[in-house]
This record gives sequence, C-alpha cells and structure tokens, in this order.
Amino acid sequence: MTTEYPPTFGLVLAGGLARRMGGGDKALLKIGGETILDRVLARFGPQCSGMLLNANGDPARFARFKLPVVADDIPDFAGPLAGILAGLDWLAANAPGTEWMASVPGDCPFVPRDVVPRLHEARVAEGKTLACAKSGDWRHPVAGLWPVALRADLRHALTEEGLHKIEVWTGRHGVALAEWPDTPVDPFFNVNRPEDLANAELLAAQHPGL
Repeated sequence: MTTEYPPTFGLVLAGGLARRMGGGDKALLKIGGETILDRVLARFGPQCSGMLLNANGDPARFARFKLPVVADDIPDFAGPLAGILAGLDWLAANAPGTEWMASVPGDCPFVPRDVVPRLHEARVAEGKTLACAKSGDWRHPVAGLWPVALRADLRHALTEEGLHKIEVWTGRHGVALAEWPDTPVDPFFNVNRPEDLANAELLAAQHPGL
C-alpha cells in the first residue's frame, strides 16, 4: 500500500434523520464511554489534511468538536449526496488548493485507520475517477473519495435531475473499490438501530484494539 496520496479533506456525514434510532444524532451516541463521533475522528482525522462535519439543524450541539459544520442546501433531506455536495462546496470556498475529499458515515465506530490511502490506491490502480469501500459482499458508497472538480456535476444531478441514489451518480463517473475483510469485525459496521448500538458495545469490549 502506498503511503503517499494527495492532500485530502475528511467529511463525516451526520446529516441523516436516524429514523430507525427514533431520531436524534447517531454520531453522539456513546460506545465504551465515548461518542461514535469521537471514535470516528480519532481514526479518520489523522489521515486527512482537515476535517468537516455535515449535519443539519443547530450546529451548536457539535461545538465541542471545534469543526466546521456544513448543512445540506438541497431541500427535503436529499440523502448523502447532498451532504457530499455541501462538503465539496465548502472546500471550493475555503480550501481552494484541495482537490480531494474523503467521506465516512458518522455512525461507523470502527472505520479503518487506512481508509483514505487505500481509497486513493484503488482509484489509481483502477484508473477510475471515484473510489468507495467494500467489506465482504457489501459496498459502502458513502465511505468514498470525491474530486472537488465534480461538484458542479453533482449539483446538477441533485437539483436538475432529482437524482438522489448515490450509486447511480458514482456509476456515471466510474468508481474503484477498496476492499476490506468483514471478519472478525466489519470495519464499516454502522449503528442504525438500538440493537446495533448494543452490538457495537460488545464488539468494542471484545476487540479493544478497535
């Protein structure tokens, strides 16, 4: 695996409605005494040249993390592509020298510590524009790598076409797959339901290195 890759900003996507958890912010739920967001930032942050958080509503609830919080500007909760666009727009305005953004979900407490370099490695090896993660038989399109140069195309897809399915849009541009094993723990295990939170607590206790 190469250790050299272009400067890449990190975006944690925490803008979902968390319906299966009964609402609220999944990223602020605790596992082993620390929030999922703390865990994500500790693992993902060192790989990135800077960090952003995508969340809607009052940003003050994330104030202690001292990160820029960007909200969707596409109405009606248009899904993760709206959060990705918000991050790309922020980068274009505030970090114009940065050409790449990597994203991970805000509900993945075991996100790999090498996700950014491995996404870049897959992109280069396969000659593709985009890259996303895969573990076992499952693709994780939200754990992905995004060129800032595609933000206008993405905005057009969202606002003019009403396209909200992430894999339809990525498929247009070509997406490489960076693969991880899903055992003993799936690194892209996400907390969608109360029982997932309980399972995450158990996994964290059983595998303290996570």
